[in-house]
Parts: sequence; C-alpha cells; structure tokens
Amino acid sequence: MNFASLAFDTSNYTTSVAVCQFNRIVENRKQPVVVKKGNRGIRQSDAVFAHTVNLAQMMESLHQYAFDCIGVSTKPRDVEGSYMPCFLPGLTCAKTAAGLLGVPLYEFSHQRGHIAAALYAVNRLDLYEQKFIAFHLSGGTTEMLLCDSGSITKIGGTLDISVGQLIDRTGVKLGFSFPCGAAIDQTALEATDEKISVSLKNNGCFCNLSGVENQVDDLLKKEYDAGYISQFVLMNVRCAVENMLRAAQLTYGALPVLFSGGVSASKVLKRYFIPHYNALFPDAAFSLDNAAGIAVLAVKEHYGNIKS
Repeated sequence: MNFASLAFDTSNYTTSVAVCQFNRIVENRKQPVVVKKGNRGIRQSDAVFAHTVNLAQMMESLHQYAFDCIGVSTKPRDVEGSYMPCFLPGLTCAKTAAGLLGVPLYEFSHQRGHIAAALYAVNRLDLYEQKFIAFHLSGGTTEMLLCDSGSITKIGGTLDISVGQLIDRTGVKLGFSFPCGAAIDQTALEATDEKISVSLKNNGCFCNLSGVENQVDDLLKKEYDAGYISQFVLMNVRCAVENMLRAAQLTYGALPVLFSGGVSASKVLKRYFIPHYNALFPDAAFSLDNAAGIAVLAVKEHYGNIKS
C-alpha cells in the first residue's frame, strides 16, 4: 500500500489537482480560469473548456506517485439538486484515472473539500469527527455550517448575494481584475483608518447583502476613494459574519469556529476573528479553491480514518 490519493477539483474559476501521501499534501497544483477584464464572471461552457485544457497540462510528472485511490469533487454542496457543469471535466479525468489504475473512486462536494482543506491547513483534522461551526465564504457561497462527526448542516448564510459577489462586484466597479478579493483586501489594509458606520442587521443566523451593494454604488457616485470603499465593504462582511456567529452561539454554544473558502484568505477578517473568537483560518493556499481537501478525504474514505 502506498497510502496516496490523487484528487481533482474543477470549480468555476480554478482547475486543481492534489496528491495526499501518508496524510501529507505533497502536490497542490492550481491553474486559474482567466476572466476578461471588466467581466464579473464566466460562462459555464467557457469554464468547462478551460478546465479541459488545464487538466492535460497539470497531470504532467504525476507518474512518480503510486496511487491507492482517486478523489474528485462532483458538485458544489451536499444538498439535493446541487449541480454545476464545471465539475464534469474533473469527474471525467478522475473516472479515467481510476479505471486505468484499477483503484476506487471517491466523490465529494466542493464544499466538503474546502472544509477538509482548512482543517488540514490548521492541523486540526481531529475536528472532523467532532462538532464545530464552519463558514464557507467564497465567490458563490456564504454559508454557516454545523459540522458534526462528518455531517454538514446549513444553519445560516446570506439570503441574496454572497460575500464573494459583493466583493467582486465592488472590485470590478473600482477597476480591479476579477476575482477581486485580494485587491480589495490589500487596498483596505493600505488605506487610512477611518470611522466607518455599519448599520447592517441580520435576521438571526441569516443576512442580506444586496443593500450593501447599493450603498457602494452611492459611495462611488459621491466619488469616495477605493480605500474607503474597500474598508466599507469588508467592515460590512465582518459585521454580517459576526452577527451570524453570535446568533449561532446562542443555540449551539461556544464551539470551535473554522473559516474556509476564498474570502477567508482576507487578512482583514483574520485580524479580527482570530483574537476575538479564537477562529481557525487556513492560509491562502488552502482557503482559495484547491483539490487538497478532496485528496485528504479520499485517503480517509479509503482507509477509514483521518489524522493530523
């Protein structure tokens, strides 16, 4: 036995391939799907084509490993009807690899992979078999999840646009390249600290963010600079997430809190939630889209355990 897994994840904007060997990620390859400047996204057909091209290049030199199993993300989340065509290239590649190697194929959701990658990055894979709260903050998802011994239940989130959509739409309006998370975060960090009024109110564990986007449009009309607007957006994101977390703690108590998804790479959010809530944040390599979590999960599924 080689205790090694090969994993694929083809989310909307990143082609990812990873290798987990002896519970250690030894390959974490990524290739972004290019979005034309000024655009706020990409068509699924274009994403499928880009993944198909990227996967052929990213598989080079992986013959040095001997794999016991293959893992792949096949859908966005663990809910009925969750589907996006962009996951088909990864699934096709995974099925082909499993068939040629004669090893089992394990399928997971993209969201489950994000959580596993985050746990791996913060060296807390032991939490996977326990109870904790996980935030999945990305371009298409804003959800607060109760994770309990491998099960995932949505207990909160946005009722309209995601935090990633708010950040990306703001960034495009400011002239940043899509995706805009890193640019918004860095611009906010470099800006002069100003008193920014945030009046966002949640509906318990749920929130609405489209109103914040409208406020951003007003700030742009009044010619506020990019630094102020970037701070304003991230302050509202922070407020929305904190309100959700406080509401959840009233019901579930002070459980460990994990952040996952691309927006979790924000240094602005890390600097607040780590000292105030002892929250767990992975570094960017494991918070942005990746196949590492899928590789870890495949090893767990194949051998029946998951360890740090």
